[in-house]
Parts: sequence; structure tokens; C-alpha cells
Amino acid sequence: MIAGQKVAVVMPAYNAARTIEQTCREVLQHDIVDLAIVVDDASQDATASLARRFRNVVVHVHPRNRGYGANQKTCYRLALDSGADIVIMVHPDYQYTPKLIPAMASMVASGLYACVLGSRILGGQALRGGMPLWRYVANRFLTLAGNLLLGTTISEVHAGYRAFSRELLRRLPVDVNSDDFVFDNEVLAETVWMGFAIGEVSCPTRYGAEASSINFRRSVQYGFGCLAMGVVFRLSKWGLIRSRRCPAASKSLHA
Repeated sequence: MIAGQKVAVVMPAYNAARTIEQTCREVLQHDIVDLAIVVDDASQDATASLARRFRNVVVHVHPRNRGYGANQKTCYRLALDSGADIVIMVHPDYQYTPKLIPAMASMVASGLYACVLGSRILGGQALRGGMPLWRYVANRFLTLAGNLLLGTTISEVHAGYRAFSRELLRRLPVDVNSDDFVFDNEVLAETVWMGFAIGEVSCPTRYGAEASSINFRRSVQYGFGCLAMGVVFRLSKWGLIRSRRCPAASKSLHA
């Protein structure tokens, strides 16, 4: 716990056998972590069995592969059902270091931020950590476009290392979101739409051979999905359309 608030760390996993033990070990080293949850999206390796070796790790396995977004939906549902007040998502491929869990949890526990992102861009960590140049350029372009459409100044809108307050997770309309990678972007846009404060911490990154990644074709699909979500947000803000991802009841928060 931190400041009397229960902390759960969720790990959406797929074929992460090479790194799941290291990630779980470092997550559980933090005394503030009350529970770790691994959701295995029908991996074809030993991800689930390796994760079950750890105490305080709950392992849930999807019977079929449902996608990154669907994996997170299960993660957050299980975390909320466990009574977690603060939920932190860490990728089990060890691209992001679990060492920042206390810092991110404390920012949420303070009540100043409902969402905290671990940014690979702050501090110039991305390229030094091995992010491919084409991915870095795409990241910067999509972040610029996202900030313009959402009216934010976030350094990286694609960060996969995130902490959430219970209140925010309960209000997010995650069930209407994509089951694919654009889920992350939709959640961020919805957080902005509802008026919740977003904080960031600088996070070193590591692009090893075992790090999960999507191919170029799916990256292009993801990019267009992010732009589409930004356009939906902006048109909803202007009152030109109505979207379940930007419900009218929350619009007053942006007056």
C-alpha cells in the first residue's frame, strides 16, 4: 500500500516467457505492491506457468487470443475486483523498467494525477534505448497530431507504462474501446475528455530481441486509428458528432 491505498500491478502478456520472471521479480520487490496480475492472452509458450511460480501473482489465461486491448480490459476488471485503489500497467517484455512503480504510484496517491505515463521521450531516452528510427519519427508525428487534436502537451501519447486511479478506471468506457493496440490511445483521449489530470515521468526504455512489437503494417493501422480517435475527440468537443467514447455527460468538464 501507499498512503493507505492498495496498489495492483497488471501485466498484459503474450509470449513473454523470456522476460516474465524478471519482470514479476522486480515488480514484487516493491513493498507498496499488494498484488500483481498477469493476463496471458493465449500465449504459445510457458508465460502462464512461469508467472504462477510467484506468490502474490494472480494469473488469468484467455482461452483464445483476443488482442492487446482486450487483454487490458481483463487486467483492469480483475484489478478493480480485487479492490485496488491504484492500478499500474507494466509490460512483461521488460521494455519498461518496474523501478518506477513507486514514483508513479505516489503521484496518483497524492491526488494530483489520476493518470501517470512513463514517457520514453522525456530525457531523450528513446533512441538511446534502441527504439528504431522509423518508430521514433512516427511517435513524434503522432504525438504532435494527438496533442493538437486533444488540446494537450503530453510528451508521448503512446506510452505503454501507465498508472491509474480507481476512480478513473471505473469511469472509463473501456468496453466500447478497441480490442487492438489503439486501445491505449482511446483510453488517453477519454481521460482528457473527462477532465482528469495526466502526469508524466521520464522512463528509460529497452528494445531487446525479446521486446514485443508490432509489424509495419499494423503500426500503420495503429497510426490511423490514433488519428481517427483524435478527430472523434475534436468533433465531439465542437458538438458536431456524438460518440460513446466521448459521452455528452462529460462534456461540461471541458467548458
